[in-house]
Amino acid sequence: MGGVTSSMAAKLAFFPPSPPSYKVIRDDVTGLLLLDPFPHRENVDVLKLPTRRGNEIVAIYIRYPMATSTLLYSHGNAADIGQMYELFIELSIHLRVNLMGYDYSGYGQSSGKPSEHNTYADIEAAYKCLEESYGAKQEDIILYGQSVGSGPTLDLATRLPRLRAVVLHSAILSGLRVMYPVRHTYWFDIYKNIDKIPLVKCPILVIHVSNISSLCDCIKLFNILHHHHSTGFSKQLHSHEKYLYQTSAILSWILAPEQCYDIAN
Repeated sequence: MGGVTSSMAAKLAFFPPSPPSYKVIRDDVTGLLLLDPFPHRENVDVLKLPTRRGNEIVAIYIRYPMATSTLLYSHGNAADIGQMYELFIELSIHLRVNLMGYDYSGYGQSSGKPSEHNTYADIEAAYKCLEESYGAKQEDIILYGQSVGSGPTLDLATRLPRLRAVVLHSAILSGLRVMYPVRHTYWFDIYKNIDKIPLVKCPILVIHVSNISSLCDCIKLFNILHHHHSTGFSKQLHSHEKYLYQTSAILSWILAPEQCYDIAN
């Protein structure tokens, strides 16, 4: 029974766009990888990264002049980096940060199939690239997890005590808790965020949309966090413009993490 339920949770967790919203091509002159159909930008690198589970994932790295922090963005379960591309550009400019986004195994042009453990290897590959190829330091990296992306984000964060911060956007409590109001964590559950979040040492910002189920999950996570370390809580992301406006408070919050406040307005 546990295996069947876990398999159901996994199937509900992943909805890669089909067909993918982009292609990866190599420029004949420069030899650089490009994300088609988007025009080449001098400050954007397109990468293919090997994972420890034998897959190759596609990632993009966006440089912002004089940035002191880097955002590692794990997107939701029904998007790929082609669909997220313009938002990534805007976030980098709006927050004045370098930004890396990546596709999970089986998403976009990444090889393999999506699974819980593959996403853990995927985010590790992206983080390793930030350290080894771009010289990013753990204390300058912000992990951002949206929806199912909260799973790999929190899993990695439990092993990196010096992170600048973690941002959870419409995070899930666990795979089973998306489907059933279970009170206890079972061995066959996936993305056991509710159990991992107290293990994170850095400040955490919780953001949610105005969806009742998402709101309830985020409030539960927030209540757990509030007794462990400094947190921030943001409500109601109604529109793209308001989302960009509200995220401008993220860096201010990170610079003063001892405060716990609501940045909804």
